Amino acid sequence: ARALVVLEKLSLQRAIGLEEISREIKLAKPTVYRFLLTLQELGYVRRVDGDRWAITLKMFNMGSRALDHLDLHSASRAIAEELSEDLGETVHMGVLEGDSAVYVLKIESRYTIRMFSRVGRRIPLYCTSIGKVLLAYSTDEEREAALKGVRLLAFTKKTLANRVALDAELARIREQGYGLDDEEHEEGIHCIGAPVFDHTGSIVATISVSWPGFRYKREEES
Repeated sequence: ARALVVLEKLSLQRAIGLEEISREIKLAKPTVYRFLLTLQELGYVRRVDGDRWAITLKMFNMGSRALDHLDLHSASRAIAEELSEDLGETVHMGVLEGDSAVYVLKIESRYTIRMFSRVGRRIPLYCTSIGKVLLAYSTDEEREAALKGVRLLAFTKKTLANRVALDAELARIREQGYGLDDEEHEEGIHCIGAPVFDHTGSIVATISVSWPGFRYKREEES
């Protein structure tokens, strides 16, 4: 468990010093150093700039192989690619994980100016189209568990930063069948997301299209 805490800390920065790791995860430096040496031997971390350490791509490779075994990932790729080709914009698929959504698929826009995102990135539930759709179609118990302890911070002036407004938005999404992010997470970025259901009718993911506002006029978006 402590070794995984070290890996998680390393994943947050390009490189980090031994003393800083020790201080932030509250483990003695000799203990952290032993973990780092073992992880280095196994190929998960590397030493850079003297006493600084960085995570390698081995964890990414493992995660990528795991995605290959997900039926959802395999089944959705061709559809996501077709959607991106038709619209020319970035397509994501995200799933619920704890109090966030996680991208499990991304198809890049054909344009030079694109969204900064990556598979594995965690995004808020309450201010993204992927997250709001996941919340809207979850059970009441799942929704409350996902939002428990989450502070509704305002990323932009359009963020729905209170629970009353969010609940009204989720009801609207269930009625209309899709969710919007109208610059609620990032200024200038718009997204529309739709639910993906399994054979039981339960939501398993959201597929979304994202685009920069300057590329289209409001009347064209509607």
